[in-house]
Amino acid sequence: MLLGLGTALVASVCFGFAAVFQSRAACSAPRADRVRVGPLAALVRSWRFAVGTLLDLVAFMASAVAVRALPLFLVQAVTNASLAVTAVAAVRLLDVRLRRADVAGILAVVLGLTLLAFGSGPEGRNRVAPSFHWVLLGVSTVILLAALVLVRRTGRVAVACLGLLAGAGFGMISLVVRVVDVSGPVTVLLDPAAYALVVGGIGGYLAFALALQRGAVTAVTAAGMLTETFGPAVVGVTVFGDAARPGLAWCALTGFATAVGGTALLSRFGEPHDGSAGRTGARREPGPPAAVPPR
Repeated sequence: MLLGLGTALVASVCFGFAAVFQSRAACSAPRADRVRVGPLAALVRSWRFAVGTLLDLVAFMASAVAVRALPLFLVQAVTNASLAVTAVAAVRLLDVRLRRADVAGILAVVLGLTLLAFGSGPEGRNRVAPSFHWVLLGVSTVILLAALVLVRRTGRVAVACLGLLAGAGFGMISLVVRVVDVSGPVTVLLDPAAYALVVGGIGGYLAFALALQRGAVTAVTAAGMLTETFGPAVVGVTVFGDAARPGLAWCALTGFATAVGGTALLSRFGEPHDGSAGRTGARREPGPPAAVPPR
């Protein structure tokens, strides 16, 4: 369990710093109203986005180890607590000033994760019916198609929907890693869950980038946290049999609620204090302000 918890914390730190770099890159790029190679290529060529993507890859590998060793509700709570890491990192990298609510959110995340780690039991089973692998591929395809439909949409509803899709895509990755058969290269190629990893990852990343460029960090954070945290957690309990330690279900539940509540409190992190500054608080720059999204 210590290995899984350690790798989950590494993933959270990497995701947190990645969000800072990627948000700056996305908000400095032209907003895309359709899927075109030019704007997407310009975003990918940005050194900030490249650094953020590299950190995402490291975080993915670390979280893959954690998903195999811990209950999904614990892993998702830890990795989504990366917003607390983002808040601390943004103080140094983006000249952001923390408000009292931000500090309270960070403390709640730390307390919640401590309780959750203490109350969590061993992970459940990793093998499920083959039909579930096809379900993962089908859901991942829907996520990608929905993101392509919403690429031309703007407004709060579109941002919230993109946030939901991004969270669902990233949450799908955790589910796939949990069930994919890695006994050999042939079994991986024949497993539909492996393709769900690719399709869901692309759909989630596309929705994530589009939501960043449209701003409204609060809507993106709340929507993404809902699907990325609660979705895999519910599947882990109902399908995989993840559970708390005997007699400590209250501790795990309280910790989960506290950690998620702290993340929700941090969802307004980076918004202007008085309406005169951009979302990065103290730093005032021309062009779109930098949103600070979750993982």
